[in-house]
Amino acid sequence: MTEIPVRLASLSAGGAPLLCSLWFLYDEGAIWCATPRTAKVVELLQNDPRCGFEIGGDLMPYRGVRGQGSATLSRADGPAILLRLIDRYLHSRDSGFARWLIARQDAEVAIRIEPAWLTSWDFSARMKT
Repeated sequence: MTEIPVRLASLSAGGAPLLCSLWFLYDEGAIWCATPRTAKVVELLQNDPRCGFEIGGDLMPYRGVRGQGSATLSRADGPAILLRLIDRYLHSRDSGFARWLIARQDAEVAIRIEPAWLTSWDFSARMKT
């Protein structure tokens, strides 16, 4: 499994997009992220749950998925999702960074993105080296 972030776009009150990169996992048809409840993306998604996303690497061969969906925020799920993300991206809860994240897990909010549509691309066949 590739360990790259999701690029999540949300809308400001003025309608301008804001893009941020977050750790994610895919579970039961939804994309899950966690972020501190004070993060700007939380405020924007509370005001307008519509979002866009892209998951794709920056190295050849280029391939990935992008789409649009609706986000739901959950303070109750935040700590558990954060732990799953630590396991996925850091592979251990023993590093200093992992312990720092865990120490503040009660401030995390889970973001659940329900995709409304998806598209994918894979240029592997064209980009063989």
